[in-house]
Amino acid sequence: MKLFSKAQIYEGDKLTTERQNISSTDLMERAGTQIFNWMHMRMQGAQVPIHVFCGIGNNGGDGLVLARHLITHGYNVVTYIVNCSDKRSKDFLINYDRIKSASKKWPIMLSCKEDFTEIEIGVDDIIVDAIFGIGLNRPPNDWVAKLFQKFKASKAFTLSIDIPSGLYTDKAVEDENAVVSAGYTLSFQSPKLVFFLPETEHYIGQWEALDIGIDRDYLMQTETEVELISKHEVLPIYKPRRKFAHKGDFGHVLILGGSYGKIGAVNLASRSALSAGAGLVTAYIPKCGYHSLQTAIPEVMVVTDENETHISNINFEIEPTVIGLGVGLGTSAETAKTLEAFLKKNKASLVIDADGLNILSQKKTLLKLLPEQTILTPHPKELERLIGKWSNDFEKLEKVKAFSEKYNVIILIKGAHSITVNKNKLYVNTTGNPGMATAGSGDVLTGIISGLIAQGYTALEASIFGVYLHGKSADISLEDYGYQSLIASHIIETIGEAYIDLFKQPEQPKEEAQQEK
Repeated sequence: MKLFSKAQIYEGDKLTTERQNISSTDLMERAGTQIFNWMHMRMQGAQVPIHVFCGIGNNGGDGLVLARHLITHGYNVVTYIVNCSDKRSKDFLINYDRIKSASKKWPIMLSCKEDFTEIEIGVDDIIVDAIFGIGLNRPPNDWVAKLFQKFKASKAFTLSIDIPSGLYTDKAVEDENAVVSAGYTLSFQSPKLVFFLPETEHYIGQWEALDIGIDRDYLMQTETEVELISKHEVLPIYKPRRKFAHKGDFGHVLILGGSYGKIGAVNLASRSALSAGAGLVTAYIPKCGYHSLQTAIPEVMVVTDENETHISNINFEIEPTVIGLGVGLGTSAETAKTLEAFLKKNKASLVIDADGLNILSQKKTLLKLLPEQTILTPHPKELERLIGKWSNDFEKLEKVKAFSEKYNVIILIKGAHSITVNKNKLYVNTTGNPGMATAGSGDVLTGIISGLIAQGYTALEASIFGVYLHGKSADISLEDYGYQSLIASHIIETIGEAYIDLFKQPEQPKEEAQQEK
């Protein structure tokens, strides 16, 4: 799914009205009606008090359309106009007149001097936030911020239209008290990037995108900087196997890492590379891990360094398709020196994680030695060591994009919604869960991506698909283990089920199934 920028959303609205020969007011009617349909289907006429707070721009106009439909369908509605400016949009004014014509319950005007003491909102009521939309470009004033805090203090369920008021689409929040904390957000046509960033996602609650009929050609043909990755997006990437395929068709992964006490990282990466589909996997480790690794994973070949406790001289005769580098490696001076020598002569594709990244951070000139489209998989602290500190998520994304462009590498920003960054393009993942916050899950990801590259996936395809499979495997394992008991090995065990799930049809709701019968 494409995630459109603010400018692209405005352009899409404009083109839709032109190509469909409708007015902007008609499009607003369509949007507000879709929100009403969503609520009506769930509420079925329930007489819960609904408080619709409307701004005086187009987001407020959407709220007025919703309030009018709720009122005419017999719901218990109070509509408020958050009126602290003289700049009212044309479509807001049209819908303000319409709601006054449709009902004797005219909207209540809230002026900047209101202290909100007369507004009573019960804990079982519903608040609809239609105050500010995506056009917000400065923080709400203190008076509006107090209204938002009243929403929060009421503990009523809050539904935000398009985006929680006070939240920007393209920059960081300046005052966290001046943003609505929604329980649910109904976004028009597609979600926004801020729904998936660590600093802002908690304002969103759950979200859903409502189709308001934006021009299909525009949606299909417009290139966006951000894409949301789910099953629909990864299915076209999947490479089926031929009947007469053999292991040589699916590449050779070399997992290069390990040090005394950290051979388990290589174990996890090697197993996940095999489970992701690599034809062959070899582990290059210090001597101390030879017997344990050979015993634990009989399918994996092992080559040992001359050193007992850490890697000191990288030397092997095989020709791997891809090298997963850094898991459990350690950062000793000798290891760092031999890694530099290796990078100067290496020609194979690389996936670099953990201490491999830390060594690169210690000597950034090594970054120029990386093959094009090398994949870096840092956790937040490793990322900070690579690109420097950032003040907010938007600055972080800009720094990562610049880093990716400068060194022609792919960077995975790991998190609840891991983001694959390839120069100026972002791919936001939708699978995964908090149970993945456990030792070794990053090693598993390194193995999965390496296993995919070995099979012929491009570095970008392997990154996008690998992150998806990694998260989906964890989601499947969650059903048996829960958040607290999920460990990295469980993720490996369900990689096969994650592949199978790609081709499962979604379960049909019982009501629809009964109707078909």
